[in-house]
Amino acid sequence: MKLAVIGVNHKTAPVALRERLSFGSDLTQAITDICHLDESVLGVVIVSTCNRSEIYVGFDDEWQATHDDDVSVQARLVRSWFAKFKGVALDDMLPFLYIYENNRALNHWLRVASGLDSMILGEPQILGQIRKAVSQSQAVNGMGSDFHWLTQQIFASARSVRRDSKVGQQAVTLGFAAAKLVTQIFDKPEDATLLMVAAGEMNRLVAHNVANLGMKNIIIANRSPKRAELLKDELVQMADNAGRMVHVRCVGLDSLETVLSCADVVSSCSGSMDTLIDAHMVRHAQKVRRHRPLLLVDLAVPRDIDPMVGGFDDVYLYSVDDLQHVIAGNLQERKQAAVEAELMVSQLTLSIESQMQLLSAKRYIADYRMMADEHKRRLLSHAKHRLAQGDDMTAVLDEFAHRLTNTLTHSPSRLIRTVATHQDSQLLEVVATGLMDYRDRRV
Repeated sequence: MKLAVIGVNHKTAPVALRERLSFGSDLTQAITDICHLDESVLGVVIVSTCNRSEIYVGFDDEWQATHDDDVSVQARLVRSWFAKFKGVALDDMLPFLYIYENNRALNHWLRVASGLDSMILGEPQILGQIRKAVSQSQAVNGMGSDFHWLTQQIFASARSVRRDSKVGQQAVTLGFAAAKLVTQIFDKPEDATLLMVAAGEMNRLVAHNVANLGMKNIIIANRSPKRAELLKDELVQMADNAGRMVHVRCVGLDSLETVLSCADVVSSCSGSMDTLIDAHMVRHAQKVRRHRPLLLVDLAVPRDIDPMVGGFDDVYLYSVDDLQHVIAGNLQERKQAAVEAELMVSQLTLSIESQMQLLSAKRYIADYRMMADEHKRRLLSHAKHRLAQGDDMTAVLDEFAHRLTNTLTHSPSRLIRTVATHQDSQLLEVVATGLMDYRDRRV
């Protein structure tokens, strides 16, 4: 199996392009489309977060044609589909798009899963996001057994990296960054009101960090009342454990315009494909608030908040890209922790690659044995027919042995000649010695 990854991330593409290339409700259709692009496709996983949109595709070993730009036919096919599916001109994507294949693709996937390619070095959320992506692909039969095996190797290896290195211990989360912004803008964060737009995992982390500043009033606006109530219970329990009082109110997204005027801090990460907080809503809220400072943290891709509001007086709007400046502190310490993790990733990449080659070898061996067995069956049937016709048994057996030997030695002989033409004496010796191993066997 060969692996390719085609995608964009926070390092290669601005948020405006990333939101156009993100996957939401169209994810299932995208997986189905890629699986049907060509019979060589063995599986696909699409990882779409606020920081990246990446398509991981496994291909059959048989198709390895490449173009002059060293990008395989398979990868070029997925790249073209990506642009067409998202309605973005390919020429507009190319400066921001990366394609990695085989060893490099495997290394990249493991780096991503380990948190080494994240905006926040070592952040733990990405592994869960990849798990979710794998589950989504499985739900629509988007991967075969070999590709599923590879995803499990990625999970196990990423856990090892995080367990055996210090990179995870040095992670500064988006929640931490949001809390830091609150302390920079508000003199008394505990008196501010926090509005959570959506109750997903990312906002949950923000809520934990910001609530730890002592905020007494929190509003959760979410489509699902059940999920909002779960987050409410979690925040109340956290406050109780800290000996603090907190009032948490849950509302539907349809009440967003009403509650916006009550908020001093807004954290939004809905996963919606549409803008949830527009310029009109913010203008109205600020009028009601008498232009008190309003901090808006938009962690969503596509963005939940109209970028235009960032130009309003007394409104502080931060996107996921803006938060890079907030989390830049302590960068050197985190980079040092990453050195050890990068070495582990390189070693684990080689290990997984070796195991993948062994899997391929097993299939080739099985195919060769099946071919040999089928040819033996045909020759044996012919020999039995001749014996039934009264032909000399010795002559029949001699012919059977001769034809079987010729058949089974043809491919190995061609293999030796092929290796010899590449002038690799060491490989030639390995192949020749291995093929002669039958001499040590006894009938």
